Amino acid sequence: MSETLTEILRRRLELGPITVADYMRLALGHPTRGYYRTRDPLGGAPGGALPAPGGDFVTAPECSQMFGELLGLWSAHVWGLLGQPDPINLVELGPGRGTLMADALRAVRLVAPGFHAAVRVHMVETSPVLRARQAKALEGERVEWHERITDLPPGPFLLLANEFLDALPIHQLVKHDGEWRERQVGLSPQGEFTFLTAAAASPLARLLTPDVAAAPDASIAEVSPAIRGAVTAIGRRLAHYGGAALLIDYGYAKPAAGDSLQAVRRHEYHPVLKDPGEADLTAHVDFEAVGQAARLTGVDVHGPIEQGLFLTRLGIVERAKRLVRDLDRAQAREIVEGMDRLIAPQRMGSLFKVIGLGPAGLSALPGFLG
Repeated sequence: MSETLTEILRRRLELGPITVADYMRLALGHPTRGYYRTRDPLGGAPGGALPAPGGDFVTAPECSQMFGELLGLWSAHVWGLLGQPDPINLVELGPGRGTLMADALRAVRLVAPGFHAAVRVHMVETSPVLRARQAKALEGERVEWHERITDLPPGPFLLLANEFLDALPIHQLVKHDGEWRERQVGLSPQGEFTFLTAAAASPLARLLTPDVAAAPDASIAEVSPAIRGAVTAIGRRLAHYGGAALLIDYGYAKPAAGDSLQAVRRHEYHPVLKDPGEADLTAHVDFEAVGQAARLTGVDVHGPIEQGLFLTRLGIVERAKRLVRDLDRAQAREIVEGMDRLIAPQRMGSLFKVIGLGPAGLSALPGFLG
């Protein structure tokens, strides 16, 4: 019988502790036992049918068809601002079941057929399980799959990434005796997974902003070279080939000290170090760091702004009104509930942020100006 990821990880930790970032990489991406390699983690049904059964969590595209539709129309509008390049690569990072892309393409096929004809769809996805779901959702479309951002073909592109950055590995630092040290995952004397603190200062402390660096002893801070690397790769391609990118995730507009690492299983919070490979692991995205990494590549940064404001500016309320006209009461309630989940401040509307990347000098991207 093959080893579980818990057994694999315990054997590795017998050699010494690892960083939180390495723990996340193993728990989420181990080739045969990683969380994203072995399952469809999403709950809900494509199109936003409620209630949302199964899975471990629900993302915006599974809440409402309007999310993908509006992002598709956003892409078509930006394509026009770019001079309508043909062909244009439409890229999604971490595309889940393919629901967002399917909804986006359905909308533009009806409203912007010229854009739809020019589009070549590219999905960056490592999970064979989810690739199969995406292929089914996008049957009849021209689609290519890739392991990494750097594998994408040359040419101008429009890139969508919803809840992609939050699953990239983070390093956690603990302030001890006035210096920031790496937080690690190791074994307790009883052989259980536990958090430890490295003995020496971490060079990653240079990435902390002055306000965070000044936090008191025992504070935790988070940095993510992986997120910075992904944004840098996007920005460099954008600066070279032209295009635009839209990054949507939960996080904070300004960095702050604190522990945001969390595990979710069956729609409930789960102990972070329990059952590695069986629960989703994510952390809040530092959008200031995202913007800084992008600007260093020479692209313009738009936002971040709250998701609720962004979708409202794109016309989600008007779209919902049109959808409910010919529906019965139960179906109309589903549409309104899906919209509320996406834009209400106490739900996804405020916690989720949107940041846009565009070529230097391009007029403001749709949704970022009132």
